Amino acid sequence: MTPSPSVCRTAGWLAAAAWALSFPLVSSLGPHRLWGCCAAVGYLCAAALDSRRPRAAAVAALTGAIAVPLLWLVLSGQGQSEVMVIERSGRLLLETGRIYVDRPAGVAQYTPYLPVMAVFGIPRAVLGGPLGDARLWCAAALFGGMWAGRRLLGGPRSPWLPLLVASPVVALPLAVSGVDLPLAGLLCLALAAAGAGRPVLAGAVLAGACALKWTALPAVAVAVALLAARRGRGAALRCALVALLGSAGLVLPSALLQPAELWRQVFAFPTGRAEVPTPASSPLPGHLLAGLGSWGWYLTVVLLAVGALAVALSLLVRPPCTVVAAADRLATGLVLAFALAPAGRFGYLALPVLLSVWARSAAVAGSPRQRSLIVAGSAGPDAQSARPVSPPRPADGPAPRGRAGFPRPGRGPAS
Repeated sequence: MTPSPSVCRTAGWLAAAAWALSFPLVSSLGPHRLWGCCAAVGYLCAAALDSRRPRAAAVAALTGAIAVPLLWLVLSGQGQSEVMVIERSGRLLLETGRIYVDRPAGVAQYTPYLPVMAVFGIPRAVLGGPLGDARLWCAAALFGGMWAGRRLLGGPRSPWLPLLVASPVVALPLAVSGVDLPLAGLLCLALAAAGAGRPVLAGAVLAGACALKWTALPAVAVAVALLAARRGRGAALRCALVALLGSAGLVLPSALLQPAELWRQVFAFPTGRAEVPTPASSPLPGHLLAGLGSWGWYLTVVLLAVGALAVALSLLVRPPCTVVAAADRLATGLVLAFALAPAGRFGYLALPVLLSVWARSAAVAGSPRQRSLIVAGSAGPDAQSARPVSPPRPADGPAPRGRAGFPRPGRGPAS
């Protein structure tokens, strides 16, 4: 017997509360401990309310997991070090035209992001105070990307979106860091643009994402494969050219001004090859192998290359024909990359989870025509040529339907 949606939501809130309660018990970071206490209360209230008042349950979760901890941390000036790193790079960009600290002496002086990330630090230098906090602007980029992507796909507001935002996948990074939120929002928008057949828009959004963090590069291959499957090679080529040329143009000024620092801080530091070790050291397979010595580090690089090749071959052999399939393929590639990277954090895995869940929420919210664009092509390459057929007039009676939901060829309504 299938449990009711209310029972599933209640179980989800209880699981989220258990996850949040683990942070005050095991984490040594003050912002994480505060978030865990506030979020656990919000999730437990949501579990108690959901069976009778599901909207009030969502409000309780959003209040406990986002509003209260975010307001407290912003007003008290607390957060993970990434917040200060972004705000410093924004100040340097305005004052000197540069992004990176020359010859950084410690971890706090490294900026492991590409130049566009500094944009989210500019409000602190311009506005100051709580309104300039980088987390607020990173969150705005996430919500803007998800909202714009949903509009491109033609779906109305989804009842699942507040649940996704209130979940630990979004709530924790939004409250304590925010650094991965702009990338997630841009990738949602890029996949939606590719699925809607907008190659130039998809390429432009991907250019911005790739100029935030180089981990966005796999999204270019996935979006190009989706466009090739749905719109042909010409659209795929336009998207690829706009993405690659646009990202190169955004990164080039910093590459010319500070080539050594760009390499040291953006590539060497996150992969564990800089003078200062990276604090990203979750016990994932790649980090464990890299800790065995030089041969272990090179082995992780080989495994990363093999994983990238496997995902690339899957895009060639069976390209994704829907937004959901593309999001799943991108999520698979990102999980492999984060798990096999020489240095990584479990928190990075929130990005692939968010992409897959968001794509499915768009599919649930969309109209029948747009749901076919988002989910109907998973049956194979031939599905890309399918077009939704308008239902017959009521007077004609319903037409027999095939497995895909379209009228069977040669079988119209009885005359």
